[in-house]
This record gives sequence, structure tokens and C-alpha cells, in this order.
Amino acid sequence: MQAEARSVQLDAVAAHPLAELLDCPPATGRLLTGSAQCLNFDSGESVFCQDGVCKGLYLVISGQFVRKAERLKARLTLGPARTGDLVELAAALGDCHHTYTLNALTPGTLLLLPIEALRSAFESHPPLRMRLLEELAREVSRAYLMCCLSRNVQTRRRGLGAAQQ
Repeated sequence: MQAEARSVQLDAVAAHPLAELLDCPPATGRLLTGSAQCLNFDSGESVFCQDGVCKGLYLVISGQFVRKAERLKARLTLGPARTGDLVELAAALGDCHHTYTLNALTPGTLLLLPIEALRSAFESHPPLRMRLLEELAREVSRAYLMCCLSRNVQTRRRGLGAAQQ
């Protein structure tokens, strides 16, 4: 029963297709498409740094990237960013400061939708901002669920280890 409940929870917060998230009228689509920039990165290169000013919304086209943050003087690896992932929704929709650092693990390419173009798109088509805010909420929920699931696994493993002794 617990496995079914977890499956339902994960389905509820699953990422929505990019085409659905960025669906907008043709004029707004042309604005975003015309301003998009392709950025290439080599292994080990930083895309952006925590607390830096956000240049826009990033989409991973190819390669593997890793998200890292410093919180309370501790360095944390937040997880990978893979092909198809939207990166830094929080900064692009919020105060325009990065909440983590993004580094390339392998050579890769990102598509950047500049912040000025995003703001114009939000003004001309407000539902776009709402869909991206909803996706950010799903992203936070997915991270929370994964954290809870990994704690349950660790707790069970500790419990098994104690039971075997």
C-alpha cells in the first residue's frame, strides 16, 4: 500500500512537458525564440554561481551538470541537471539571484531565455508565469519527496543493521 501511495505522490508532482510549460501565443513565442541563446560549456566550467545575478531561465540541451550550494558554511550537492531540465526557475521567477552554483560535469549545451525577454513574455501572456510557478512548486515537492524517501531508506538500513547484530 505504501508503494502505491508513493507512486501517486510522485505522479502528482511529475515534471510537465516543456512544450506545455512554454505554450503561449505566437507573438510571445517569437519573442522568446528570437532572444534565446545557445551556450556551450566544457567539463568543470561554471555556468553561474550562487548569489550571482540571474541572466534568465536555462534549459539543458545536452551534457550533464551538477547543482551545488553552500548553506550554513556547509557545501551541499543538490543533484544533477540533465537534458530537458529547466534550471533555476526560482531565480528567474524570484529575486533574480542564483540559489546555487551550476557546474558542467561533461561538455554540454544550455539554452538561455534572457530575463528581459521572460519579463516581456510574462507581461504579454501572464499564464506563462503561472505555469512556470506551478512547475517550480512541483520541483520543490519532488525534492521534498525524494528527501523523505531517502531518509526512510536510510532509517530502514540502520534498522536492518541493528537487527542483524
